[in-house]
Amino acid sequence: MGTLGFSIVMPFLVFLVTSFGGNAIIYGIIGAVYPFFQLFGAPLLGKWSDIYGRKKILFLSQAGTVAGWLIFLASAAVPLTVLFTFNSELLGVFSVTIPLIFVFAARAIDGLTGGNISVANAYLADITDEKNRNRNFGKMSVSSNLGFIAGPALAGLLGATSHGYVIPIIAALVLSAITLVLIQFYLPDTGIKQYTEKPDDIKKVLGFENKECYRIEGEKKAAKSKILDIPNIKFILVIYFLIFLAFNFYYTSFPVHAIEKLNWTVGEMGIYFSVLSILMVIVQGPVLSRLSKKVTESVLIITGNLFLVITFLMLLSGNSVIVFSSALFFAAGNGIMWPSVLSVLSKAAGKTFQGTVQGYASSLGSLASIIGLILGGIIYSAIGAYTFVISASVIFLVAALSFRFPAVLKECPVNDPVLNS
Repeated sequence: MGTLGFSIVMPFLVFLVTSFGGNAIIYGIIGAVYPFFQLFGAPLLGKWSDIYGRKKILFLSQAGTVAGWLIFLASAAVPLTVLFTFNSELLGVFSVTIPLIFVFAARAIDGLTGGNISVANAYLADITDEKNRNRNFGKMSVSSNLGFIAGPALAGLLGATSHGYVIPIIAALVLSAITLVLIQFYLPDTGIKQYTEKPDDIKKVLGFENKECYRIEGEKKAAKSKILDIPNIKFILVIYFLIFLAFNFYYTSFPVHAIEKLNWTVGEMGIYFSVLSILMVIVQGPVLSRLSKKVTESVLIITGNLFLVITFLMLLSGNSVIVFSSALFFAAGNGIMWPSVLSVLSKAAGKTFQGTVQGYASSLGSLASIIGLILGGIIYSAIGAYTFVISASVIFLVAALSFRFPAVLKECPVNDPVLNS
């Protein structure tokens, strides 16, 4: 429901920003606001989920999303008051208005409490055995892609009314509120709290003081264990960062490329992403379910990344048929690669640090998103479609590094019980 809510409003966001006085630069900055604040919020929420339990933190995170949509809706009610106007060669012409500040605030609050993905991944890891982990992460990805299929279609229907973008925002708010109710009353708590004592001061709550009651695999007792001391976790987090970086170069560049070079309409763009999402659902559902029984995660990660290299190189073509065909390679590559990366990350984290590690990973993903969204647009302005070569190069590097994953999987802890001291 989270992806469905945002995907309903996403098609209107650029028009909303411009109507409130912003321009393309401001739109890009607003896109980076969410991952910027998530950079700080995700690790904290992940750590809290290890302390207080997954369900409570999922509820807190979703409550932040509801608050964000309320502020977003309020932006439509406040008067369009111009505070000041900029006119420069670098940034262009734009105005800072009160509704625009509300939009910034809405995305910031949602981002700050936007650790729901990392906590949801930790929750899934808690309730999933090793055998079915890859398959279940694939199912979670399927649910996200279903949201991106239905969202734009609902946006077109709801936005066709005389109320314009207000109805889609209300729909996103209602869906978020329903999700909040479902978490509170229907989501069972895993009952897992990895920390044996609750923090008694703000320093411990914020995660700046190390616990003394944990064991990292391979050590009998780690007096002051750190997340980065977990075997291979640095390597996996670097892989995580590089994947997000390559994809955000693509996410920034492709829409501009499709409109300027391929002369696509908004309708053609919508069809492309709908087809892509449908293919992703197929790959991450029945295809991945069967492959995960026969093929190891390391093979899926390497193969998936090589498919993605082909995808990004196909985007260099000015032929729409070839570009549409690339969606098949994209779905095949990302569909088998990404759930496998999440599976390896959860295995390496073990039980003790599951939420915290997922939080750190989300934070790194947010950092890569900020860099990719802003830098990708600048690079595309300079070299055009060759930006996709950069994405392909980064993903090829990931594929090369992924040959280390068989050794990584051998070192993943079978269990890591918490030691009380």
